[in-house]
Order: sequence, then structure tokens, then C-alpha cells
Amino acid sequence: MAGIYLHIPFCKRRCVYCDFFSTTQSEKTDSYIDALCRELEIRRAYLQGEKVETVYFGGGTPSQLSEKHFKQVFKTIGSLYHLTKDAEITLEANPDDLTPDYIDMLRRLPFNRLSMGIQTFHEDTLKLLNRRHTARQAIKAFQDCRSAGFANISIDLIYGLPGETAEMWEQDLQQAILLGPEHISAYHLIYEEGTPLWTLREQHRVEEVSEETSVSLFALLIRRLKEGGYIHYEISNFCKPGFHSRHNSSYWTGKKYLGCGAAAHSYDGMSRQWNIASLDRYIKETANGKTASEKEELDLYTRYNDRIVTAMRTREGISLQQMQEDFGNELYSYCLRMAAPHLKQGTVKISNGSLHLTEKGVFVSDGIMSDLLWV
Repeated sequence: MAGIYLHIPFCKRRCVYCDFFSTTQSEKTDSYIDALCRELEIRRAYLQGEKVETVYFGGGTPSQLSEKHFKQVFKTIGSLYHLTKDAEITLEANPDDLTPDYIDMLRRLPFNRLSMGIQTFHEDTLKLLNRRHTARQAIKAFQDCRSAGFANISIDLIYGLPGETAEMWEQDLQQAILLGPEHISAYHLIYEEGTPLWTLREQHRVEEVSEETSVSLFALLIRRLKEGGYIHYEISNFCKPGFHSRHNSSYWTGKKYLGCGAAAHSYDGMSRQWNIASLDRYIKETANGKTASEKEELDLYTRYNDRIVTAMRTREGISLQQMQEDFGNELYSYCLRMAAPHLKQGTVKISNGSLHLTEKGVFVSDGIMSDLLWV
């Protein structure tokens, strides 16, 4: 089984923290979708005939697309790839795009999962982040999607925001749990160089929260969502039973995925490939039947390191038998040797034949994974 990721880079305006490839050149949407469909055709052999069980429209802001764009993409996928009957088909969406009419349009399409970028329910912080929606719009959009029949909705939250207190984060979590989404992704704010947020910090107009505050907010996140009936199945992801993100899980479990669109990444088990982050060049070269991309062949040790930094993020961890089969005795023994101090400290454990983080280990996961890497 495999997945398809489609990068839709268009945004009405950029959020201050975002370093993903995006553009406000919406007048080029038609040409871009033509190029995207052309790339899907050019690269149809990439997945080697495997059935496609997930399709994910990410961005950018995919909810900027119109019905005709979606229909064009779905027609192309349907004619070139074998989608499973129960394929998970996700759309990332901004709350203010999800008007009743837009939601009705989405219900006529194959989408069966929505991922809403809410980030926070605090109005002042939403303005600081340059988000387009208000808290009220986010709540109403969620309720309207639910009323329209969407039974699998994920929301994104950010913590560690400038000036954020435990009380503010508690309020965000309470509101999220009250809405009752099937899935919640919660990420700590990162100050990426080159973003407006980075500049604001350099100008001392905002200040990062302390490491102590970050840890306490993360602990509060885990505790409150567990109390709310959510499973902590990956470091930044929580779900109600049976509602893990099948698409994102493919990244953590080493499944093949085809990434189409400017700046999209692909993985076929033995190599990584990524498209150039240029809208005009992507459109031009794809229209000419080419893929403007770079490729990296992965040796045994790189694939081992990839497995460490993806699988160790998950609740299931790394299957030791699979580790031995895929990477041989040398790396299998190396992994166990490097894990030994963490096993002793109780930050990792072996159960059901897998090596994985303990609740204690989740808080120091970066250090653990760094120790397990082959260097």
C-alpha cells in the first residue's frame, strides 16, 4: 500500500511562523493544477503499481481550490492509480474557507477526512500569527463540517506561543476537547530563520517561552488529551481509537509515497526525491514533460537512521525483528547497544518485540533518537 501527497502552495496571506513553500500568486492556480495533473501522469510508475490507500492535499492552503480544480485532480488520479475502496482522502483547510457552501461542495467530492488549521482559540494570538480566522469562525466551521456529515476531522494546535501561559493552553485544550475532533495534532512553535516570526524575535518584539514552560505545556497536553479519551500514538499526534492519520503514519512506518507539486517530497523505500521550490519553474518544466527535482539514493546506514527518527516517534516504536531483517546483525546489535543506557534509565523499553519510548522517554525523545543514530 502507498500514499499520494499533493502540495497546494497557494495562500491568501502567509502566517508569521510558516516556512513551508507557499505563494500568494493565486492567479496561477489553473496552470499549477494542470502541471500537477501532468506530474501525476509522468510519475505514475513511481509507486510500482502498489495500491493507493491515502491521498493528502496539503499546503499552503488547499481549501483555496475550487470544485473544478478538485474534480480535475480526482479524475486524473482515478484514471492513473488504483485507489482502495476505503482510501483515506484528506483536505487541509483554513476555518474561514469552510463556509456552508464550500462544505457542501466538499461533500460532493471523495474527501472523507478534514484537517483544520485552528492553532489557537485566543484572538490576540491569532492576530499575532497573522491567521485569517477568528476563534468563533473556527468553532462554527468545525460544527458546520460535523453537521454536514464529516465524521473524521482533525484539528491542528500550536503551543509555546509568545506570552502563552499554562492557563491559556489549558483553555485551548478544553475548547478542543469540547469540540470532540477525532484527531488532534499539537506542535510546539518553532522560530524558523527567514520567517517574520524570526524577525520579530530578533527585534525583541516577541519572546520564546522558556524550556521549563515548554516541558510543562507538553505535559499538560498529554495529560488533558489522555483524560479526554485520546491515544497519544505519535509524539505530536493524538487520536480517538481507530482514527490515527493513515497518511501521516505512512511516513513513520516507511511506506512508499508519491509527492506531487512544487517542493513536494517522495519516498520509494530506497531513495528520496524532492521537487524544486519554484512555482514558475515547476509549471514550465512539468508542462514540458519533465520533473524538476533532485534525488538521493539511500545507503543501508541512511535507511537505518531514517527508521530511527520516524518509527521511534510512534507509540509502537521499532520492531526488532524487522530491524534485524532490514538492516542486518551489525545495525541490530548497534541499536540495542546504544539503547541499553536508556533501557536502564526507563526512558525506553522493549515490549511485544518492539523498542519504543516510555511516557518518561517522550520528554527526552530527541536525545534518545540522537543516541541511536549511526554516526
